[in-house]
Amino acid sequence: MAARRRGRNGESTVPEVNLVPMMDVLMSVLTFFIIISMSLSSQSILTVEAPDAEGAADSTETPTVSPFVIGLNADGEVLISDQPVDQVTLSNAMREYYTENPEGYIRLKADRQLEYRDVSNMLITLRDLGGGRVALAYE
Repeated sequence: MAARRRGRNGESTVPEVNLVPMMDVLMSVLTFFIIISMSLSSQSILTVEAPDAEGAADSTETPTVSPFVIGLNADGEVLISDQPVDQVTLSNAMREYYTENPEGYIRLKADRQLEYRDVSNMLITLRDLGGGRVALAYE
């Protein structure tokens, strides 16, 4: 026979599991989840509706406007069709482009070697010359 532990009075003692602390923890966790679920359900949920695709077929038929590409090389020279130009020629070329393509935009291709300050100054110059829609690209 297996040996049993005996208490002070000689009676055998069986270990007991105290369930009260475990129930306290479970009730605390349950209360936490109830409070969190109530706070999340009171928030409004943003619903976004996707646009209709009725005009999608029409948009593929219309030709897209090609951008007016202006280059800015590593030396800081302004290029149109890979030819260096001055500010007057640039202004005239932009004016002609916007006359022919009112919805067009300008694409500035800046050399990767340039500092941001130089590119920013060119963007400001393009804005002042009337280039309100400018996309920036780098090579």
